[in-house]
Amino acid sequence: MTTERTIGEVARLLAMSVDTLRYYEKIGLLPKVSRAESGIRHYRDKDISRLKFIKRAQQMNFTLAEISDLLKMREDPQHARAEVRQLTANKLKEVEVRLTELDSLRRELALLVNLCTASEEGCPIIDRIEEDE
Repeated sequence: MTTERTIGEVARLLAMSVDTLRYYEKIGLLPKVSRAESGIRHYRDKDISRLKFIKRAQQMNFTLAEISDLLKMREDPQHARAEVRQLTANKLKEVEVRLTELDSLRRELALLVNLCTASEEGCPIIDRIEEDE
């Protein structure tokens, strides 16, 4: 038996806004959802599974365009395996670059906090932010 849920129920279940659910349908990330004669959307288990996939992919920092590609690949994962691996490898490289940038930022902020603590006058933090690179 297939469970059907309204847009409000799905929004609460997945911690997504109703607007987001409508937007995903509008841009094609989610196929047209079945509707009652009154126009009320009815989400089935397969729709909820797809939405969970989208949400998890976003948490992994994939863009909506990348998620669209992943959803296509999801239909035939064995044949798309190389593409999925490449897309994920690219995402990993982006994350590694961002981690390097964040580590550098962390060290700079720690230095500024220490400089500010040791400073008797002025504000080294403001001074550093105002500096040209």
